[in-house]
Amino acid sequence: MAGLHEAPMYQPQDALTRAINTTMMTGSVGLFTSAVQNTLQKQNVGPWGIFTRTGSTIFLFAAMGGSYEFVKTASANLREKEDHWNAIYGGFAAGSLIGFRARTFPAVIGYGVALATVLGTFEFTGGSLRGKEIDRTVDEYDRRTALRKNFRSPGEETIAELGEGRGIEGPGYAERRRERIKQNYGIDVPVTQASASP
Repeated sequence: MAGLHEAPMYQPQDALTRAINTTMMTGSVGLFTSAVQNTLQKQNVGPWGIFTRTGSTIFLFAAMGGSYEFVKTASANLREKEDHWNAIYGGFAAGSLIGFRARTFPAVIGYGVALATVLGTFEFTGGSLRGKEIDRTVDEYDRRTALRKNFRSPGEETIAELGEGRGIEGPGYAERRRERIKQNYGIDVPVTQASASP
């Protein structure tokens, strides 16, 4: 029976192939961004300005995408685990490349930590800005009922932890209170009748 609850075996992935594919994809985005930057130049630099004037954008996008994917996949292979920490490591590697353009060590660390935080949080929430996907096979009413019951504790347990008083009253509280007041102060507290509702 112990084999039923084991985690699935991790399948290693080719970090170089994934990094090359991602580099090509993000490099294409960088080429488009460089073309837009070239178009917005005040002086006419010609079509080759995409590479000569704003070509560093292409390199930055390609390097960030490739380093992110390589570090993320290599980390998953080394740890044999697919989780948000891989995205954090990859995000730090990619973000630090932005800091290299500023040529200061605090910028390298700062951009690396910032991008690692964003990508790690994104991965932790299920790779979606809306959070983890809800299982569509479970009825919504049953899911919400289970969530409510999950955090609800029995009244006896609450009274045992917090004690009676301050609006927390268990069964027979009024009688115990009357007896306590009589013992401590010698005062007879009259029994109050429950008011009849109109």
